[in-house]
Amino acid sequence: MNIISVKYDCKHFKGTIPCKPNKDNQVDCENCKFYSLIGKKILIIKLGAMGDVIRTTPLVVKYKNLYPDCHITWLTLSPEVLPKEKIDDIYKWNETSLYVLTHKKFDIAINLDKEEEACMLLADVNSKEKYGFIWNNNHIDAATPAAAHKLITGYFDHHSQTNTKNYMEEIFEICHLNFNNEEYLLNYNKELANNWMSKMRKKSGNKPVVGLNTGCGNRWLTRLWPETSWIELIKKLQDNGFYPVVLGGPQENDKNLMLSNETKAWYPGTYSLEEFFAITAGCEIVVTQVSMMMHIATALQKKMVLMNNIFNKHEFYLYNRGVIVEPESGCECFYGNTCKREKSCMNDLKPETVFNEILKLYKK
Repeated sequence: MNIISVKYDCKHFKGTIPCKPNKDNQVDCENCKFYSLIGKKILIIKLGAMGDVIRTTPLVVKYKNLYPDCHITWLTLSPEVLPKEKIDDIYKWNETSLYVLTHKKFDIAINLDKEEEACMLLADVNSKEKYGFIWNNNHIDAATPAAAHKLITGYFDHHSQTNTKNYMEEIFEICHLNFNNEEYLLNYNKELANNWMSKMRKKSGNKPVVGLNTGCGNRWLTRLWPETSWIELIKKLQDNGFYPVVLGGPQENDKNLMLSNETKAWYPGTYSLEEFFAITAGCEIVVTQVSMMMHIATALQKKMVLMNNIFNKHEFYLYNRGVIVEPESGCECFYGNTCKREKSCMNDLKPETVFNEILKLYKK
């Protein structure tokens, strides 16, 4: 057999298995018209939480626009939310992935997690340029001065409270880029989403579907809106020609069953993450506390009413498709998981306020 020259710098090259052009057209590197030279090799380290992984994906859009031939590798704890058609290699954090990535060469490597292990990995990666958070002199550090601002707002609440930049502006600046409304990306089943859209249209009688995400996770329970407020909002929506759908995960199941029984609003139940994305795609407007749902709805380009109390509202960017509502009485529990008041400030966020914002978004 003749020795065939292999083009290892082609974006189709898969290492140990036949590439797609070979599978489809029986060509090898010496007679292949599909050869495409890889441009910049870019590594993104963003491990979790899942919502944060989703809201970091505008960087992929930016880099693909800047360097159409670039090759993007992403290391994460949540590979299931990343679209394989947009990201060339997706690795889940484990020993094998770490070994492989520390033995490859990159042109650009980015770490946007402040966990020690992520910072140490950026320090170990072989890359011409490094951005974000790195391990230096036995502590977390800024890989370039552009990341120092994000470190300071993470260290000190009073600096975080005065920040006026949204998350996308911050991470783009960290990478020495400008944010220009690049959209989120999400791995979701479009056929399944279309099926849910059809199902919801039938169940609602073509009324506008409003998804009500009632949970917010365990980390900051001070975000929770009272069940009585959800009930009042649901009834107000029903009385005004909307079709409310109660949404959540296993943690919210008992609450959502109660809300459904109390109001007769439809509660589809709990589903896999893939199905949950598809259900959300069937909603016209989403109402949520700050949660992963905020990022799912943003990625699906849904109109949204976002309820916020304990976070700096400037952090959130809704692409001119949503509105942020907060308790009229304010909140003293910045990033707090226990309330300083006898009665939570979320009791002061009126259902009528949320309903009026839904109405405005629907008419917009």
